[in-house]
Amino acid sequence: MVLKRIFDIIASFFGLLILSPVLLIAGLLVRFGSKGPVFFRQERAGRHGKPFTIYKFRTMIVDHGGSSISVKGERRITPIGAILRKFKIDELPELWNILIGDMSFVGPRPDMPDYAARLKGEERDILSVRPGLTSPASIKYAREEELLSRVPDPQKYFDEVIWPDKTRMNLAYVRERSFFGDIKLIFRTLFGEKGISSGHPIQP
Repeated sequence: MVLKRIFDIIASFFGLLILSPVLLIAGLLVRFGSKGPVFFRQERAGRHGKPFTIYKFRTMIVDHGGSSISVKGERRITPIGAILRKFKIDELPELWNILIGDMSFVGPRPDMPDYAARLKGEERDILSVRPGLTSPASIKYAREEELLSRVPDPQKYFDEVIWPDKTRMNLAYVRERSFFGDIKLIFRTLFGEKGISSGHPIQP
């Protein structure tokens, strides 16, 4: 959608401009809060499965050797990183990914290549759109790390419950998406629902 891409370019440009003081302060906190680079870079699967480098503020210690999922309270998360994650500030550098066309404001969150490779049949339609900063699935699981902290095997729970549920929601989004629907999702992300955060984990 041309209108969506125009919106992404304008909104990400002014977002980077307006939030530049926040980006600068966050970068300095990361730089002096622990050893390592300011930015976290990782390969993700983009539109049509094409790999791209996603940018975030680093929130973990260097060479932690942990899994690809994060759980609230992990020792590998730095004190500054925990604050950045709580307020989603660590994801602000993704505005650059949106500006250059790797991502969109709204779309399925970009998976790591090994997870994207698990998509089968019609599920691969998810890769037909640019991945996004937010989506119905990311709104539902906005507090995913807290949810995972309440299960005995976080990796298994993610693989068998959360990821399949996200896949279903992402496929539904791709089939029903619209520009004005995306605008509503942006407002829901900023001012609306906070996702699953309490009670028992969802059942498979």
